[in-house]
Amino acid sequence: MDERDNPVAEAAHRLNRRSFLKAALGAGGVVLLAACAPSNAPSPTTAPAKGASAPAAVATQSSAGAPTAAPAAGAAAPAKVGTETLRIAIGVDPDSLDPVGQTTTTIQNIVDYMCEPLVSLGEDSKIHPCLAESWVMAPDGKSYTFKLRQGVTFHDGAPFNADAVKLSWDRVLNKDMKVPLRSPMDVVESVTAVDASSVKFTLKNIFPPFISALAVTPYNIVSPNLAKSNPATYNDQPVGTGPYVYKSRTKGSELVLTRNEKYWGKLPYYQTVQFKIVPEAATRESLVLANQAEIIISPPMSDIPKLLSNSQVKVLLAPSNRTIFMAFDVSRSTPVKEKKFRQALNYAVDKEGIIKTILYGAGDVMDAPLSPMLFGYSKVGAYAYDPAKAKQMIKEGGWEGTKLKMYYSTGRYVGDAAFAQAIIGNFKDVGIECEGSTMDWPTYQATAITTAEKSTADLHVLGWAPGFLDAAQAMVQFQKSNWPPAGLSSSHYTNPEVEDLLDKAIKNTNEQERAQQYAAANKIVMDDAPWLFLWVQKFPIIYSAKIKGVGSIPNEKFSCIYAEPV
Repeated sequence: MDERDNPVAEAAHRLNRRSFLKAALGAGGVVLLAACAPSNAPSPTTAPAKGASAPAAVATQSSAGAPTAAPAAGAAAPAKVGTETLRIAIGVDPDSLDPVGQTTTTIQNIVDYMCEPLVSLGEDSKIHPCLAESWVMAPDGKSYTFKLRQGVTFHDGAPFNADAVKLSWDRVLNKDMKVPLRSPMDVVESVTAVDASSVKFTLKNIFPPFISALAVTPYNIVSPNLAKSNPATYNDQPVGTGPYVYKSRTKGSELVLTRNEKYWGKLPYYQTVQFKIVPEAATRESLVLANQAEIIISPPMSDIPKLLSNSQVKVLLAPSNRTIFMAFDVSRSTPVKEKKFRQALNYAVDKEGIIKTILYGAGDVMDAPLSPMLFGYSKVGAYAYDPAKAKQMIKEGGWEGTKLKMYYSTGRYVGDAAFAQAIIGNFKDVGIECEGSTMDWPTYQATAITTAEKSTADLHVLGWAPGFLDAAQAMVQFQKSNWPPAGLSSSHYTNPEVEDLLDKAIKNTNEQERAQQYAAANKIVMDDAPWLFLWVQKFPIIYSAKIKGVGSIPNEKFSCIYAEPV
């Protein structure tokens, strides 16, 4: 489709992949642009002002022990503050508000208002100091010492110091604690307080994207009081150092935060932020148009052209590293355990047609198991829409008339319920019956992302937006160590050759060799087809023309902590 004829494509941000790849290795990472890196939001429907470089450290880490540091990114100028409430309508109800319990970027967005990481990503795509002011990497690359920001307190009055960091990280590393996104940090051997303002991370082996990975929400620092009272259990009233404080929650309805008036950095304008839980896209849209919300995530995609011409609102079609797919549960005793059957269903789905008619251009067909924005991406080639070939493969396998069970979400991903029905129709066209079911998001996660023994569906819709722009965080989906309950690899897929390539790549400091190892793994996974590979999703945000300071970063997080009236 020609972008000039498609207002959605014309509005979408197009980031330069090569510049992302250049810096994603070693220091690149992504997290909400919280107060640690204040927002300079790009104008809606235009490319980001900086030419889309990948997340890189503000200064290169030195193997000789020179510290990496940068000016504090939020803590200076007097803030313009108000007493108003900012209302944000999202599509899912939080499953957990504890940083360590995070699985969903939308909910991580909320958590990042309250709890902060040691380092964060700025809208300049560089890693910035946050609760850590600087860091030094040891010559052997197996330990990092961080100098901590001083004069910071948690919401409950506890001081932020090295002991607090250690206690928070004890929760992350506690094997009795369920941490769905812990796998990148399995490399951490120990966290020790050197003195009150210094903390040392010792690694089991070299891990090139370590600094990047620290910026991911599950590793945000919580109060020592919370860490002590909940060493292995979730606490859904986060206590951090962030610019907003937890106030109240009505499950299924709303979550309310209030400004932290003692915040160490720049104070946000809005005194209160209200997150409204609204699963229906059309209802979210009606709220922003009726001035009952200032920001909404993912409107009905069919309305994007109309919204672009509406002077009441601004449209931001942001780039995203999120891949949308249907995970085949290969542990099931149904034909989905057969590679040829899974390949046939990949050929059966009209992905381009769905993107055009349901997503209105807000996606690009997957041609590899991960987004082109990530280091380690290597184009393999998409499964073309070929129903005749799919039918032939199904016939050859003796799978005609197979009945499958599918779970799909409603309101979590762009057009999810609609595209799931379209895919069910595509399956029917090639002689496969499929029963689809949906449910609220917390129930959906618990039902779809489960152990092989508890699995009740043959395939389910999911999206994956790696927390940092490196294949290490994307390809973990194809490793046995990440099967539920340890992680989120709900296809229960493993391949010894893939496992070996990924184990080697994660420890390899040679960028070229590492890229080649990921490229080889990309090719095997696409052929094995543990997923129905769909598309890389764009991230639509609609906001009132009466406010400014709304932006996004490529791991599909909105950035509006520093939104304010025009």
